[in-house]
Amino acid sequence: MSVPAQPQTRSWTPWATRADAAAVLGTARQIADDLSDGLAGTKVRSVVRGVRKLLDVDGVGLADLSGHPVWSGKLAPADRVAALVQEVMHSETRAGRPPLQAVPLHVHDELAGVLIVHGAARAAAVREVAEWIVAALERARLEASAEYAAQAELRALRAEISPHFVYNALTVIASLVHSDPDRSRELMLDFADYNRYSLASHGEFTTLADEFHAIETYLALQRAVLGDRLRVQIRVAPEVLAVTIPYLVLQPLVENAVRHGIEPRAGDGVVQVRGEAEGNDCVISVEDDGVGMDPAVAEAVLAGHGSAGSIGLANVDRRLRNVYGAWYGLVVETAPEAGTRVVVRVPVFQPGVTP
Repeated sequence: MSVPAQPQTRSWTPWATRADAAAVLGTARQIADDLSDGLAGTKVRSVVRGVRKLLDVDGVGLADLSGHPVWSGKLAPADRVAALVQEVMHSETRAGRPPLQAVPLHVHDELAGVLIVHGAARAAAVREVAEWIVAALERARLEASAEYAAQAELRALRAEISPHFVYNALTVIASLVHSDPDRSRELMLDFADYNRYSLASHGEFTTLADEFHAIETYLALQRAVLGDRLRVQIRVAPEVLAVTIPYLVLQPLVENAVRHGIEPRAGDGVVQVRGEAEGNDCVISVEDDGVGMDPAVAEAVLAGHGSAGSIGLANVDRRLRNVYGAWYGLVVETAPEAGTRVVVRVPVFQPGVTP
């Protein structure tokens, strides 16, 4: 007589049951969010509570390179914990065994901290949680590096403000103090406004209206310096003034048009700035009838291989592509003695891009 085979049962760890899948994912996501400031951040206590919940153990500790753990749950013997943490930091390998074990956390191949687990947790479960913590820390570092790079690019743009322009503007203002005090005062206010916008701390994005205001201020000062040598035409459709763009995108293009297009030529010149909507995009062009350049030189400048004074174009182009994608980089049209036209295309609306 045959005996029916007994149904096989699977062994599940407490934190990996089907019923708890949604809760596990939610806890894991919260741990990743709380680790955005690293192991020395303000939310580490929340992290250890979440890890303890995932592993279903008596206690969990997280130590940064200071060696002092932040703890949740039942405390393990302090001397034993300290010895394990020191052992892991010196060997950079796992130490101890259940019910008290410690594992190293390597972020980008460098020791960043130690995870201490107090309780009957399986080694595979502890390893998986440790890898999740490491992945979250690596992502946080990458995001911090990207933010630092973006800030460095803005600092580079601010550093491009020409000392020659500042000197000339102040000289013109000073020369008008006695002969035309009202004009001198007006230009001084423009100069203060220009520096406030260019040098003050800003968020990553601004409105097209603010950027155009900064352009008008800069060109008013340059017209005072260059006199009749510089003519300006600015035309912008009212419906695009509220469009959000990265801070300090248009101003460097206008400065390049004046410094590298108009100033080097013998006679007078025109700088034209236009902004209008084309379907779902906003298109801004900055054009001058100055000396122009070889298209191969313009290509090298956009690739970041130009001279030290041409960093602005490559910087702006890279920032636009990072925010909006490859379709939205700069387009440069130029030829020797034929002027230069730089076109900026951005979406009228982009989710997550707000001033």
